[in-house]
Amino acid sequence: MMRLQTIHIFDLKASNTALLCEGHFSPTYPRIKPRQIGHFVTRTLNRMLIPIKQIATPAGIICDVPRLLVFFVIGAKMTPFVNAAEGFNETLLPALAENCIKCHGKDDKIKGDLNLLEISNSDDLLRTPHRIQDLIDVLEFEEMPPEEEPPLSAESRQEIIAELQALMKEAIAARTSFPKTPIRRMNRFQYNNAVQDLFELNVEVFTLPERMLREYGNYFKPQTGIMPSSLKAGSRPLGKSQMIEPRLAGVGPFPQDLRAEHGYDNQADHLSISPLLMESFLKLSRSIVESDDFNEDTCGVWHSFFTPPAASENLSIVISNRLRSFLTRAFREPVDESTLNRYAESTLQRIQSGETYTDAMKMMASAALASPRFLYLRDQPVTEGKMNAAMDTALASRLSYFLWGSIPDPILLEKAVNGELSNPKTLVTEVERMLRDERLKRFCDSFPGQWLQLDRIITSTPDRDTWPGFYHFKYRGSMHMMLEPLLLFETILIENRSILELIDPTYSYQSKFLETWYQEGGRSSGMSAPVVQVPFERVLLEDRRQGGVITNAAVMTMTSSASRTKPITRGAWIASVIFNNPPEPPPADVPPLPEKSDEVDIESLTLRERLDVHRENLDCAGCHNRIDPLGFALENYGPAGLWREKYENGRIVNTSGKLFRKHAFHNIVEFKDAILAEKERFTRAFAAHVLSFALGRELDIADSPSLDQIAQATIDDEFQFHTLIKEIVLSESFLQPAQASEPQVAQQSR
Repeated sequence: MMRLQTIHIFDLKASNTALLCEGHFSPTYPRIKPRQIGHFVTRTLNRMLIPIKQIATPAGIICDVPRLLVFFVIGAKMTPFVNAAEGFNETLLPALAENCIKCHGKDDKIKGDLNLLEISNSDDLLRTPHRIQDLIDVLEFEEMPPEEEPPLSAESRQEIIAELQALMKEAIAARTSFPKTPIRRMNRFQYNNAVQDLFELNVEVFTLPERMLREYGNYFKPQTGIMPSSLKAGSRPLGKSQMIEPRLAGVGPFPQDLRAEHGYDNQADHLSISPLLMESFLKLSRSIVESDDFNEDTCGVWHSFFTPPAASENLSIVISNRLRSFLTRAFREPVDESTLNRYAESTLQRIQSGETYTDAMKMMASAALASPRFLYLRDQPVTEGKMNAAMDTALASRLSYFLWGSIPDPILLEKAVNGELSNPKTLVTEVERMLRDERLKRFCDSFPGQWLQLDRIITSTPDRDTWPGFYHFKYRGSMHMMLEPLLLFETILIENRSILELIDPTYSYQSKFLETWYQEGGRSSGMSAPVVQVPFERVLLEDRRQGGVITNAAVMTMTSSASRTKPITRGAWIASVIFNNPPEPPPADVPPLPEKSDEVDIESLTLRERLDVHRENLDCAGCHNRIDPLGFALENYGPAGLWREKYENGRIVNTSGKLFRKHAFHNIVEFKDAILAEKERFTRAFAAHVLSFALGRELDIADSPSLDQIAQATIDDEFQFHTLIKEIVLSESFLQPAQASEPQVAQQSR
């Protein structure tokens, strides 16, 4: 319970409401903040369909609305959380019995491995918050009850969801900590960046094929806030020509780390290390400093670290000072005296035994690169007396690997060591600085390609006879296709545009090949000769059927076979990427689509009619009813991403359907409108993707409040990309200390 003494609500956006509360909070909800109260009030009034237009008077909140006058009198008590047991008995239990038990428990019928008869009271649910979240998800996505069962009224559905959300809040509040990101090694991409930054190299350490979009002409300048209208780029499918770049000779990379099933290639539970890999790290570190290209021309710290000091200087002191600075950057925290002394003494011994100063320091640098303190990313345990320093240095590392995929730079590390980074204003200032730094390109080189799963287009091979223009010399059209959504992502980030433009932008970047491809239907390639640097132009899209991360040739091609679209694959992609709601893997015994039949003329059927067989199986219907409409919405795009009105058999393509069983659409433009009608859901889903990438782990139920906060703040600020990034960094999930008994609430300053 809480007593509200002063509240002002200006409109329905929580961050714009300037909600001011001077209240008394009971120990039951000690961490509730005014902003959270604002979210609760606005959500509640929104559900009541009450448009708020006027400012409150000193006597209370007066909402001047067409149909209703609402008063919240000073001193009135609000109860944002309904008693769990009471809400369960009065609302949830009857609803489950009436609508769900028949398929989930009655007569030993247990669909989806969910037996609701095991839930007899609120405590049974509170012990399993993941089950609560599953129930919320199927109700919010309107997957349950199934279509063949009587539907819930909108009022009943919202009432049940509200009760489940209240239970979820209580279950989360009972938890004592967030899940910790396990200690993990750097992946190959991060290792390259970290070594490059540590030595200030002006060349690559080794070639990185995982970098899909390669920049030419230095077009990526986030400090300007503008993406150029013309640029040159390359991509991995261009082949070996893209691998020709200045790098350290004789340095071979370790194997590429694959994407985790639940996310990205930086996920802690996938970044293990074996004795064989540890040995390769030892050899790798030695090969870097011994490369012929590792010298004063390529290494920015050569003179300050590897060049021998003057004879008049104290060698021991110089070595200690240089190693202190170097190891602090390498280990991302102040090096302790014991470790420093070991490195310094070893260096002196090597020099005294006849090694040159430069060679001795190279060996120390090599040892640092092979040290677990360099290779492993981890939160340092918080010790008494060093709480802020340990938290700040861990935060600096987490932030730097999120946005730059590398070690913190000296500015960020210094603020962390001085304990300044825990100040929210300082933290926001640093995030803004990092978003204007060209190292932000590494975020673009890593996150969007994995989020969109664009690596799948590398192996796409549309039928050569049908789409000959896809193939040109030894190159494929995919080298252009994959760059279109990646350049869109970079534009939205650099220019701090709305993330909704990922779905429905008014512009795109197209090469001559893409322009020809879309206009001429793949009959010619638009490429006159082999190319390395592909010119792209920013073009205005007059047709909403084009553009965005969904309706581009890359995604359409990679979700098709050589000669046929795959609506199920496309639907699963939309569910996973756009709404972060991936379907369960299909059972192993699912039969392939029939190619021939003695009873039906298969060739005369549309793909939708052929797929109806899957929905006849009740075990398959649940998933297919959810993902098939998403895939069929894209059926006008053929296997190579080109528009079509009819199938080869002359049948008209039918793309109609419903999104979440409530937004009807008949074409791709209406489908985009349906997604934008669920823009809050998309925002939360996209935030979840970015947050998982930022944390290096799969998200947990305990992260739900952070996601709510991130999404709401982004929505309130017109969906701006930078706001989403800042809110992630300011979120409780991101700021969590290493060994706190309670998750700490960030005292944020926005």
